[in-house]
Amino acid sequence: MSDTDGKPEDPVMDEESLMDHEPEDIPDHLRDEALDGHQIKKLAEERIAEMQGEIDGLKDQLLRVAAELDNTRRRADREKADASKYGITSFARDLLSVADNFQRALDHTPEDPTTMDAEALNGFVGGIRMTEKELLTVFERNGVVRIHPAGEPFDPNVHQAIAQVPGGGAAKDIVVDVVAPGFLIGDRVIRPAMVTVSTGAGATSSS
Repeated sequence: MSDTDGKPEDPVMDEESLMDHEPEDIPDHLRDEALDGHQIKKLAEERIAEMQGEIDGLKDQLLRVAAELDNTRRRADREKADASKYGITSFARDLLSVADNFQRALDHTPEDPTTMDAEALNGFVGGIRMTEKELLTVFERNGVVRIHPAGEPFDPNVHQAIAQVPGGGAAKDIVVDVVAPGFLIGDRVIRPAMVTVSTGAGATSSS
């Protein structure tokens, strides 16, 4: 622009000034004299090959991770199936002695039990009681707890009432009789105790 406009003209830098302002950090391979067509193609091909190598490496890692995940899933499925199939092995092994004792008792029982004398009958009953005790021990060792709540307050969480009875003076909602004991594993009910419950009729007031 002219001086008559009242504005200063833009400074014009000569060639020497431009050279003085040339950045010093430009890599040699990117300077004008190096960037001919052949060099650019070579650099591009090298970079493409480098990137392809990285891609191939990532693909290989991905395939390895996928294979490992698949193996882990298969192993977990196999362990789950084995646990379902063989998880009660220890429990079953403990029950074998109980089954053996029951078999021995039956082997020593005549075909007509009415022919047993008092001594033989007492021995048979005693053997059955011992076998029951052993069975309960096996249950306890394997985390199975028997519920026999006679005389206890009725608990709908672990008891199932099959009838209500006067109770012979027992307070209302007290278990009078256990028709079939219940069983727990931990806090999980396998089977609730089948019980009869008092209606409270005839119960003596505590007041």
